[in-house]
Amino acid sequence: MATISDVARSAGVSLSTVSYVLSGKRSISEPTRTRVLDAVALLGYRPNAGARALASASNRTGVIGLVVPLHEDADVNVVMQFVRAVTTTARRHEADVLLLTQEDSAGLERVTATALVDGLIVLDIAVDDPRIGLLAGLGRPAVLMGLPRETQGLSCVDFDFALAARTAVDHLARLGHTSIGLVSSSTSSVHQAGYADRLQASFLDQAASAGLRVATQSCDPTAEAARTCLNGLRAQQPDLTALVVHHETALPHLVSTLEEQGVRIPRDLSLVSVGATGAAAGLPQPVDVVEVPISEMGRVAVEMLSARIAGDATPEVRLLSSPLIAQGGSAPPPAS
Repeated sequence: MATISDVARSAGVSLSTVSYVLSGKRSISEPTRTRVLDAVALLGYRPNAGARALASASNRTGVIGLVVPLHEDADVNVVMQFVRAVTTTARRHEADVLLLTQEDSAGLERVTATALVDGLIVLDIAVDDPRIGLLAGLGRPAVLMGLPRETQGLSCVDFDFALAARTAVDHLARLGHTSIGLVSSSTSSVHQAGYADRLQASFLDQAASAGLRVATQSCDPTAEAARTCLNGLRAQQPDLTALVVHHETALPHLVSTLEEQGVRIPRDLSLVSVGATGAAAGLPQPVDVVEVPISEMGRVAVEMLSARIAGDATPEVRLLSSPLIAQGGSAPPPAS
């Protein structure tokens, strides 16, 4: 049976272009449209076969697909927190979860073409994700955990990273800090997803509005990288008195390095972490946190998908937020 990928290869176009031609959601040039339709006819492709099966509730499988690409730089601990949140909520909705870990589109096409799932929850969404057009044209409800540039009528749930940055900066500014730093991940997948860039842009804007001086540095999750990162931040702002860390796996190395250097939190340096639940647990020094509510995100994603499966065709984008939790990690800056 031909797939949408076969059509794209035959016509020499992208998956999203095939989806646009078949759905009519975007204007496509006539020569390109003709090539796609010719390929559809030649290959005998039947789009949206799964969508027709959804017309009757009796055809539902009671299974949702959870797409979790496990690329090399994925934080498996964070990924598994998402998996647990989704599966726990799915059980309450009397649904099973089929886990898909492929990074390409083959798995998506297979499970929808054969009606294995009623809908999909897709993690690790990039800003310009090549799967969006495919998902929009598969004929199955889908919820994205992430915020692409174009949603194409799909529902999305994500953490409000921009608000988290503003929350952290405002907290430190109220304490009297005038020179603060931001530590972020250096991995490519994080920046493709866009959330790190959203957080950094908001951090810089809010700091500028408050008249603060800033330093920014990426950091890999190693002790050596932590030392290099801290040296880089101090080179930019020698009088740095506070850090916002948006990198769960680098956080323990940064805190341990600060302790080795004799830097006391919060007496010498205030530290706020933006990250997954539990990232700041068990550290040798206290850290204030703005936690990404992973359990809530998983719950919301399943509930949004369940509503779409039940017939609510209204797409929505929902950004969740969390307050700053004071755990003794921040204080007024040391007297000069």
